[in-house]
Amino acid sequence: MPKRLPLLGCLTLAGALSLQAQTIATPVYHSPYRAFKHSELSGYLSDPGQGVSVALQGEYRIARPKFDVGVTVGVIDAEGSADNLFGIGIDARLPVAKHTQDFPLDASLTGAFGALFANGTSGFLIPVGATFGRQFLMEDSNISFTPYVNPVIAPTFGDLLSDVQFGFGLGVDVALSKTVEVRVSGSLGDIEGVGIGLAWHR
Repeated sequence: MPKRLPLLGCLTLAGALSLQAQTIATPVYHSPYRAFKHSELSGYLSDPGQGVSVALQGEYRIARPKFDVGVTVGVIDAEGSADNLFGIGIDARLPVAKHTQDFPLDASLTGAFGALFANGTSGFLIPVGATFGRQFLMEDSNISFTPYVNPVIAPTFGDLLSDVQFGFGLGVDVALSKTVEVRVSGSLGDIEGVGIGLAWHR
């Protein structure tokens, strides 16, 4: 019986993670804007909700001519006797529309592939969606605010994840300068949780 406890812990955590749908199953979303010219390094602390105490992740993004791509690595700290999870993923963002008088928001398509590993088990997810937002500059300042929404659908498979999940991400990016940005995001619907991050641009 004791040998089964780690597996039972993973199964309990899997039930909680089935309610998450971003790159590595954390409530971290992206605005429609690429905030950097060449590359970006960021770190996030999040609370993905039931079954997880905290998640830590780092992200490195690079700019391409028409889109940007990022690699995410993180650790998800499970509650109780469940094993911690290691996550890795890749995602891309493609701008598709700019605001006009008829439609006041900018838009980008988002897509990702993520993998989670724990105690010899694994789970995979493919979140796809669209992000809509608008940047507001403060007068006579380098500070800007970018509120956005990011609805996502994520087919999942593997030992830790199953079924198709839906989420409605809400967030705001606050650029404190041309190189530093604070990010806050959260989830509604099937996905729950909140996250905060700090990004450095170049």
